[in-house]
Amino acid sequence: MAFTPKLQLTSLTLTGFRNHAATRVEPSSGLIALCGHNGAGKTNVLEAISLLMPGRGLRGAPYEDLIQAGRAQAAWAVSATVENDGLETRLGTAWQLREPAADPAMPASAREVRIDGQVQRSAGALAGHLRMLWLTPAMDRLFAGPASDRRRYLDRLTAVFDAGHGTRVNALERLLRERNRLLAEDRLQARWLDSVEAQLAEAAVAVAAARNNAMAIVAGFVEQAREGRRESAFPWAEVTVSGELEQQLNQRPAVQIEDEYRTLLADSRGLDRAAGRTLRGPHRSDLLVVHGPRAMEARLCSTGEQKALLLGLVLAQARAVRDTFEGAAPLLLLDEVAAHLDAARRAALMDELLELGSQTWMTGTDRHLFEAASGGIEVFEVADGQVSLSVRPERETA
Repeated sequence: MAFTPKLQLTSLTLTGFRNHAATRVEPSSGLIALCGHNGAGKTNVLEAISLLMPGRGLRGAPYEDLIQAGRAQAAWAVSATVENDGLETRLGTAWQLREPAADPAMPASAREVRIDGQVQRSAGALAGHLRMLWLTPAMDRLFAGPASDRRRYLDRLTAVFDAGHGTRVNALERLLRERNRLLAEDRLQARWLDSVEAQLAEAAVAVAAARNNAMAIVAGFVEQAREGRRESAFPWAEVTVSGELEQQLNQRPAVQIEDEYRTLLADSRGLDRAAGRTLRGPHRSDLLVVHGPRAMEARLCSTGEQKALLLGLVLAQARAVRDTFEGAAPLLLLDEVAAHLDAARRAALMDELLELGSQTWMTGTDRHLFEAASGGIEVFEVADGQVSLSVRPERETA
């Protein structure tokens, strides 16, 4: 039977976005399947939803690439009505390619964000209105790929618990670029470097501490769930942050770590200048994941094991978020998640999602991939950027 999540989108509108000229979806269930052939525009809907958070969305594409091909106006827009425990908020974001400005200081284009009709200063204002996790085929090699991919994953997860984390990460990256620029100059400006490094040390410790806090919440929930629940089709994982500052913060006060890192930066100017980058700090940290039942590093597991482990980790994270925010589970965006699962695991996934209570948007080429959800899933057919309701779920009765 269908359920009503505490946190959900009750309407979604796409205008000039990818292959969607004008699409409106009004879901009435917690589980939503978007079905259609490859290239129909299913993932584009998920990408649009992900842009209702700060950042560049689940694909990380440049904004100009999101404009519908052949569209007369070089612009796109996404808007949605969000309901959180009965309270509604209207979120919207849009981007338009502007004509060259007379003032060179003015940007050629900018992303606009509105909340309840009011223009916001930046996309950071979206933080806190939606909590969202996603899983895409591009993430299948997360554990075996570069550390930078796992850091982005870690920081997205941290931002779900701490709405200000994305702003701190942006500040850290900006200060790192500024320090690297100063180090590259022919004549070092020691006083200016001192100032930048002091700010950098503060931002670095704040980022590392937020990561530790988020991972502690997730790890604690994974342990509780492992001890209190029956064997799951999706294995549990041990997760830790491998980073110099993150590890030190587990042992000593933050103010001490900040002072030590500021001193390290000053002492490392020669090495960093020769390398052309800052060699030490939380921008070099990694997320380590171990397949719990097998006691094996995730990167050494088979492709199938890694996919099941990642799905299990996302479900555990979602439960941790739900319990942290008074039963309001995050939105889940699961792109082609059922395609490579056998029938038993597909059924197990639908059971997990129904228990979790998240509004979950899934894509697939065949509606039969979701038949294990019985009457509790709402199916939309997607074809050439058009979305139409195909199956309405059965409602719960009192």
